[in-house]
Amino acid sequence: MTVKTYLANKEDAQQNQKWLLVDADGAVLGRMAAKIAPILMGKAKPTYTPNVDTGDYVVVINAEKLKITGKKAEVKEYAYYTHYIGGRKVVSFADMMDKKPEKVIELAVKRMLPKNALGKLMLQKLKVYRGPEHEHQAQRPEKIELF
Repeated sequence: MTVKTYLANKEDAQQNQKWLLVDADGAVLGRMAAKIAPILMGKAKPTYTPNVDTGDYVVVINAEKLKITGKKAEVKEYAYYTHYIGGRKVVSFADMMDKKPEKVIELAVKRMLPKNALGKLMLQKLKVYRGPEHEHQAQRPEKIELF
């Protein structure tokens, strides 16, 4: 007797996608990102297939109320390059939280996803908002507790 292995295809994966809501109020950045990344990849589902995006959509609210542990609040920096001569820019964690707290969560999750085209598609399913309101009420996201 042979047992057949189920491999999801793109159509099956899109039919089984859910919308999940995560409240970042008081959450630790790395711990939250480490739990969101497998949800976006679909690793918690029995239909997980490595070469197909089987993950769910994740909506994160209250991004500005995020916490970080230890001395990282003073030490952590985000660097990027503008592609001009001498164009390396460095932004501190405190400045990033003041100006773009959504970007902090997106970068933390992005760095835990696969580094390929599929990882970019998975990151598009992450929606991060600064306050408690979001524009995905029509999708009726289920609230989940990660911590």
